[in-house]
Amino acid sequence: MLQTIQAKEISLIELETIFQLQRVEEPQFFYEWQRDLPELSEWQRQLLDRIKAGYFNLLKKPPLLEKPINLAVISPLLFTGQFYLSPFDLRAEKNVEISVEDEEKSIITKGNLDTLVLKDKLWVMVIESKQAKLSVEAGLAQILAYILDRTNPNNSCFGMITNGGSFLFVKLLKGEIPQYGTSDLFGINNQKNNLYDVLKILKHLIELAITQA
Repeated sequence: MLQTIQAKEISLIELETIFQLQRVEEPQFFYEWQRDLPELSEWQRQLLDRIKAGYFNLLKKPPLLEKPINLAVISPLLFTGQFYLSPFDLRAEKNVEISVEDEEKSIITKGNLDTLVLKDKLWVMVIESKQAKLSVEAGLAQILAYILDRTNPNNSCFGMITNGGSFLFVKLLKGEIPQYGTSDLFGINNQKNNLYDVLKILKHLIELAITQA
């Protein structure tokens, strides 16, 4: 069972071998991040613009620490989406330690995954690292392992991985043969404020979770 494997040690290869997990490249598989997205109010856009401005303000003042970035981006993003209010159900789960080895430089970068759960249908994993920034792809296997372990066989569930500067959405359809797909990568550094897209997708996915509950 999945419980016998620590999430921090799992890899995509192991998930594919043990659970026959398959990646689906077909855009139609994970269409939820691309269409039927809700509109944002003017005050939400203004808040997201301020969040982005705050992020760039932190970039001007090295050293660049992950904790302040996450506090300055993730918490206000969830507040702007009103995910702390009813009928949303937001709770935290146990942190998971992850590490990524740079084979060329023989450096191991360690970090933590703070996991938030919205309505048992949407997992938000926030990567925190005191060293070099870990890419969101570093948490992909961990979030898939979490969802595989905590969902019913016929449910489709969603996740978001972020390090405060980049955002990646994931869909998992468990079924007899579990399948997953990912969205485009959204970066706060882009000229367009991608936080608009991130919040729209989050709102849409959690609305689907509530409807299916």
